[in-house]
Amino acid sequence: MKLIFGLGNPEKAYDNTPHNLGFAVVDNLCSLFGGSFKKKKNALVAKIAEKDVILIKPLTYMNLSGDAVRYFVKKIKVPLENILVILDDIDIPAGTIRLKHQGSAGTHNGLRDIVQKLNTQNFSRLRVGVGKPENKDLADFVLSKMTGTLKKETDQGIALATEKAKQFIEENIKE
Repeated sequence: MKLIFGLGNPEKAYDNTPHNLGFAVVDNLCSLFGGSFKKKKNALVAKIAEKDVILIKPLTYMNLSGDAVRYFVKKIKVPLENILVILDDIDIPAGTIRLKHQGSAGTHNGLRDIVQKLNTQNFSRLRVGVGKPENKDLADFVLSKMTGTLKKETDQGIALATEKAKQFIEENIKE
């Protein structure tokens, strides 16, 4: 069994913002595998039985993502190597992705909360780049609607991340 967490903020106002790229990737996976989300505890959950995977969108807001991740990791009892967290990242260029199987949270508060709540850095994370804005507050940037070039680039990143997450599910990739 694998758990795939897509990070984001639960309200409609945050759709199409950089901070919700994790949700977008998990939505793509759910559509690709023919699943549907149901509300369970503090998340939207889609079980894809034929792939032995559970897709999870925490409803705890980004900076408190660790609460939902910890709940499902403890409830379902999967090895840490079977967990993938998908999130946005300002520290890599828009439209690019980076898969790492352990490491620090970097500048991402949602990932930092997960590391703290799980008390480990030993799980996979798939970062979808949004780039760092010039002359703009970071919080405003990640919570603002995407348009123009940024939207085009992040759509490319979402597609790349969807494919990489699919490989993680089906092929148990290690990079």
